Amino acid sequence: MLHIGGVRTALYAWLWARKNQGQFILRIEDTDAERSTEESVNVILDSMRWLGLDWDEGPEVGGDRGPYFQTKRLSLYQEYAEKLINEGKAYRCYATREEIATAREAYEKETGKRGFRFRSPWRDRTDGDPSQPHVVRLKVSLEGETGWKDVVYGDVSYPNSEQQDFVLIRQNGLPLYNFGCFVDDASMGVTLVIRGDDHLINTPPQLMLYAAAGIEPPKFAHLPMVLGPDGKKLSKRHAAVSVLEYRDLGYTPDGLLNYLARLGWSHGDEELFTREQLIEKFDWDGVGKAASKYDTKKLEHVQSHHLRELSNETLAQKVTPHLRARGLEVSSTDPRLPLAIEPVKLRATTFIDLADGLDYFFREVPEQDEKAVRKFLKQDSVPVLEKWIDIIESAEGESFTPDAMKAELVRWMEAQELKMKHVMPPARVALTGRSKSPGVFDIAIVLGKQRSLERLRKGIEQAKAAEA
Repeated sequence: MLHIGGVRTALYAWLWARKNQGQFILRIEDTDAERSTEESVNVILDSMRWLGLDWDEGPEVGGDRGPYFQTKRLSLYQEYAEKLINEGKAYRCYATREEIATAREAYEKETGKRGFRFRSPWRDRTDGDPSQPHVVRLKVSLEGETGWKDVVYGDVSYPNSEQQDFVLIRQNGLPLYNFGCFVDDASMGVTLVIRGDDHLINTPPQLMLYAAAGIEPPKFAHLPMVLGPDGKKLSKRHAAVSVLEYRDLGYTPDGLLNYLARLGWSHGDEELFTREQLIEKFDWDGVGKAASKYDTKKLEHVQSHHLRELSNETLAQKVTPHLRARGLEVSSTDPRLPLAIEPVKLRATTFIDLADGLDYFFREVPEQDEKAVRKFLKQDSVPVLEKWIDIIESAEGESFTPDAMKAELVRWMEAQELKMKHVMPPARVALTGRSKSPGVFDIAIVLGKQRSLERLRKGIEQAKAAEA
């Protein structure tokens, strides 16, 4: 799956590339055979497409610096490794796992400490047989420190004594993460690497590789983590963490991106941004160093705003698949749909919410909340429902409007010394089957005179039966 923390990282890279007319590169690091499947690759591509984070180079798009799958770049990794070996900056290490384990055990027994760093006996030897199993290691100096000016964190450095002659190429010919990223970034001309701050420890080895190869390194921007509300690592107990879950839950891509952009970046007190505004206003000065906490309520606030910003016609197209999932075959061009959407969208956060709110408009017999029916469709509600029938039945042309019908109802209520709480709930339950909905007059207009009258008459039958 593509984690929403990873999406935020991709989003910042995409925003910066778009703002500066740069190139946003998508490549697939698929050297972990167990985790990298065709399905997992499709999840990444589907997630990025749904979000609208289009890439300038990568799978399906191509580009001059491909291929964009690491498993198709193995000869390039080998070429870089051989060059480092020939220049005396890397070497073939034939030490076995058993030898390394023995050395670790001896170190821990002698010092009583962990933190073993392997010093290979093959570091300065050239008598090995390349046809025999081996790994390729970089010759690392343990003196001094390796540092850089991070775009987010500022000056960062690590003592070289924390390093060891780390492996570049495994016995099976596959690169380790740091070497693969170094070769890919260098060969693709990457100028800025944006990633989570859990990769801070990977930057010194990569900088050592750039120095050994004599290549100018890119800039690095490390982003603080996205945490759960409890301050712990974000997981499914806090929220949906896979991007496609949000798609299936009926979220809008722009709403999700707006929220993720604000998890770690600020622009004054502004909370709501269109995609174009994010591109225009995003900068690194607004990215903080502190971890951000996922907040479902804030996400829903942002999400509902973006949903309401869509036109009713667009919402009609987006919501019809969710209506079909509820067993309602409604065409996105049905003229009733935009009319029904207008009052319902004010209460909706997602397309699923919208579909739920539209259900009773398009279901021939609306599903009823039995508790609401028992509470509001009782014998004393019969005169109220009869008055509703009288008002709707007599409304013609310009009088069949919410304002006209409300004025007529209010005159009757005043004469009967009734309040809205007495007359609205029975009509609402009769028309929708629910105790909560948009304005009852608006519902009647969308349902139309005939369907409204049929449901009100059915409500009277239920109200009379309640006392039987």
